[in-house]
Amino acid sequence: MMKDLIATIDSYAKTDPERIAYHLADEQYTYAEVKQRSDALASYVDQLDLSAGQPIMVFGGKQVEMIVSFLAAVKSGHPYIPVDVNSPEYRLTMIAKIAQPGVVVAVSPLPVTLGIKTITLADLTQITATPVTYEVTHSVQDDATFYIIFTSGTTGVPKGVTISANNLTSFVRWMLGPDFALPTDLQMLQQPAFSFDLSVMSLYPTLYSGGTLHVLDKEMTDNFPVLFKLLPTLPMNTWVSTPSFIDICLMDPTFNASHFSLTRFLFCGEELTHKTAATLKQRFPQARLFNTYGPTEATVAMTQIEITDDILATNDRLPIGRVKPGMEARIVDEAGDAVPTGKSGELIIYGNSVAKGYLNNPERTMKAFFTFEGRQAYRTGDVASLDDEGVLHYLGRSDFQIKLNGFRIELEDVSLLVSQEDHVKQAVVVPKYNAQHKVAMLIAYVVPNEAPVENRLALTTAIKKGLAATMMAYMIPQRFVYKERLPLSSNGKIDVKTVMAEVNA
Repeated sequence: MMKDLIATIDSYAKTDPERIAYHLADEQYTYAEVKQRSDALASYVDQLDLSAGQPIMVFGGKQVEMIVSFLAAVKSGHPYIPVDVNSPEYRLTMIAKIAQPGVVVAVSPLPVTLGIKTITLADLTQITATPVTYEVTHSVQDDATFYIIFTSGTTGVPKGVTISANNLTSFVRWMLGPDFALPTDLQMLQQPAFSFDLSVMSLYPTLYSGGTLHVLDKEMTDNFPVLFKLLPTLPMNTWVSTPSFIDICLMDPTFNASHFSLTRFLFCGEELTHKTAATLKQRFPQARLFNTYGPTEATVAMTQIEITDDILATNDRLPIGRVKPGMEARIVDEAGDAVPTGKSGELIIYGNSVAKGYLNNPERTMKAFFTFEGRQAYRTGDVASLDDEGVLHYLGRSDFQIKLNGFRIELEDVSLLVSQEDHVKQAVVVPKYNAQHKVAMLIAYVVPNEAPVENRLALTTAIKKGLAATMMAYMIPQRFVYKERLPLSSNGKIDVKTVMAEVNA
C-alpha cells in the first residue's frame, strides 16, 4: 500500500533535510526548506475564512514558491489551481469566474484585478519566513479534489478537470512501479508549465521518491543557445517532455549519450513520431524510451509502451501501449458498441485514473463522463484501435477532420507524414479557409533538415516528391512555409492555434 503522498514528501525534511528537492538555474532548495515554507503557508491559509474544499489559485512561472503553494494548499485541505504566468488576462478572468477560488497566491504579479483576496510574493515571503510547528491533520485525501487543471476547451471556455487524491496516488504508484523501473536516485527534468498536466509526471513521482527536480523555465527553453549550454550541466537521469521539446533538443548535435547520463525518456502530451524516436535511440542507444498516452481527464497518462528496436522496425506509427493497473480501455462505434479487435473507433476509458468531472460544469461533465461497469468512465474523443496483444494504437482526433474538395482528411495524419519526410525535421499542417469558411488549401509549416534553405522551390519539389510515395495527392499540402523553428505553447507542444491564426490572418 502506498504511503500518504504529503507525509512522505515531508518525511525527507526529517530524515535527510539537506537533500535537494528543487533546482532552478543557480538556486537550489532542500526538502527542509520546502516543508518549512509550505507548513507556514498552510498555517496561514487555515486562518482564512475559506469554505471547506474551496480552491486556491496559484499564479506564476517556475519559481519554487509555486510548489510551496501547491503543497500548502493541499496540507490545509484545499485543491490548487495552477495558472501559468503567460496566460492571457481573459483566461485568468474566466478561470476565476468558473472556479470561485477563496484566495489567489500571486507568485508572479497579476496582470488583472480579480476581486479575490490575493497573497502577493511579498506577502508570501513574509508569511513563510518564520518557521511554524504545523501538524498535517486535514490534508486533501481519498476522493477529495487534489488539483484542478484548466484545459483550453473547444468552445474557448476553459474546463477545470478535477483530479482527486486517489487519482493522483494511483498515477504516482504506477510511475514508480515496474513498468518504468525509474532510477532509485531520481534526478528528473521538469520542463512543462505547471498549468499543463504533463508537469505532474515529473513533480510528484520525484518528490514522493525523494529525488530532485531539475527545472527549466520558459526563458531558458525559448533561448536555444542558453538551453543547449544549460542542459549538459544538469545531473539528470530521467527525461520527461513532449515530443516537440525533444525535437528542439535534438537540433543540438551534442545532445547524445556522450554528454548526458540519461537512462530514461518519457513522452506524453502529443504524438511521438517514428522519426523522433529512431533519432533518439541512435543518440542514446542504452537508454530506455517510453511512449505514454492520456488525456488530462485520465490523470496525466494511463498507457505506456517501451519503444524498442523491434517496435520501430514493425510500426510506422508508434503504438501508445497498454493501460496501467486499475484502468480499462474500450473501443466503440458511433452507437457505443464495442468494435472487433483491430477495428478503429472512439476510445472509452474507465477506472481509477478517471477524473470526477469538470469543476462547476455539470452539463459538460454529463456529456463526457459516465459510469461503466460501476466505474468512472470518460469519452476521450480519440480514435484508436486495440490489437491482438492488448496494445492500443492512437489514430487521431475525431474532431481534427476537415473536408477539402470533398475528401475527408485527418490533419494529424498529414502532419505526421510530412514530419517523416526525409527533408523535414519538424512540421505541422493547418487548413487555410476562404471567405465562405471552407477549407481552400493545406499549408505546411516546416523546419527543414538543413538550414538555411537556399532554394525553396527545389526543396518544396523534393518534399512533394517524397510525400507522393506515402500519401494521396489530395492530402499533400499546397503551400510550404519554411521556419527555423515552430512556435511552442507554454506546455511545450507545437502551438497549432498560433500557426492557424497566422495562416488565416
